[in-house]
Amino acid sequence: MELTNPTKTYVQSSNLMYSCQYHVVFCPKFRRAVLTDDIAEALQALLWEAQESIGYEILEMKILTDHVHLVLAVSPQPGIHTIINRIKNHTAGILRREFPALKSRLPSLWTRSHFISTVGTVTLDVIHRYLENQKGK
Repeated sequence: MELTNPTKTYVQSSNLMYSCQYHVVFCPKFRRAVLTDDIAEALQALLWEAQESIGYEILEMKILTDHVHLVLAVSPQPGIHTIINRIKNHTAGILRREFPALKSRLPSLWTRSHFISTVGTVTLDVIHRYLENQKGK
């Protein structure tokens, strides 16, 4: 069941009600600018397709050549760190099979690190405007 107020959507199960949104940034190894054209399109499709199976909802997404911005809604169980690792593992395997050039350019597709910030003190609208302004960079 979902409950909505003007600024947040709450998800309720039998023993939990939550609204957890995160701004996440992760990069290819060595911050190489490999997320171009067909690779970026394939990554975007993979991220949309894997939402239910991995356990997240995409609220915003921006793929730049050397990093990915996501605003995700995630259940507190299993948690955002686990979800990001699942996303990276899932997308790396498929992208490296589909685009063999990634194997020769990078020992692994993603760095082990990532940035995570809760969305709360900044509204989703502010983050949306920030991501829109990233287009030209």
